Amino acid sequence: MLTTILAAAAPKGDNPYGLLPALREGGLISQTVFGILVLMLFVSLYILFTKLFEQQKIMNQAKRVRAGFWSSNSLREGAAKLEKNSAYRQIVDDGLQAQEQYKELTDPVEAHDWLHGSLARSEATINSSLAGGLAFLATTGATAPFIGLFGTVIGIYRALIKIGAAGQASIDAVAGPVGEALIMTALGLVVAVPAVLAYNFLQRRNKAIAENLNAFSNDVLGFLASDGRVRPEVKKVGAPATGAKPAGTTTTAGQAGGVQTRA
Repeated sequence: MLTTILAAAAPKGDNPYGLLPALREGGLISQTVFGILVLMLFVSLYILFTKLFEQQKIMNQAKRVRAGFWSSNSLREGAAKLEKNSAYRQIVDDGLQAQEQYKELTDPVEAHDWLHGSLARSEATINSSLAGGLAFLATTGATAPFIGLFGTVIGIYRALIKIGAAGQASIDAVAGPVGEALIMTALGLVVAVPAVLAYNFLQRRNKAIAENLNAFSNDVLGFLASDGRVRPEVKKVGAPATGAKPAGTTTTAGQAGGVQTRA
């Protein structure tokens, strides 16, 4: 079927050693290898762009958290400022839920350990979702050259068969199979290299996101464990630098409005 389509697509008088003639001559094996590599390429590109969109969405959520979350009077009020399906809101909701569940526990478990475990599970869920599809990129980067090499081996084998049948190594007899072999090698590299680059790029961004989520989770844990007395310092626009405080003043975190000064 694929051979018929390729034959109809190639106009008369076209280059007999191009891609389509090579695939027609290669038969079912070469066409299958070509189809697998093309499929792997398109799936890799799909994963790359969807993961970039997902990562950018979480990075934008982090900016909104830094902008106004910790100026809220409570975690529930701060969570209301975040998107419903936000990764950061998920951490806050899981932390609040864990705090409520702790009151129902009958075994003597430290509150810190219970809250820390719940927040760690929430982080792991988000990180696992971000890592979805990266295994396919890693697999593609590792296997695509070998799939292309398989097509290369088949092409060389067919060239040797033609040489043996003809009794001499004429160019017109081996040019087609050898060209097919080189095409499969090149295609394997074309699929593998972008997959490896995309995997490393997405992994690096995932690591940065995971570090931000972990820092936010620790801040939430400190807030819950101190009943709101410990929270990150809210830096307001135009506020003096930390090292420029007047003499005789100290900073106290944990108030609803952020940092207060006292003599």
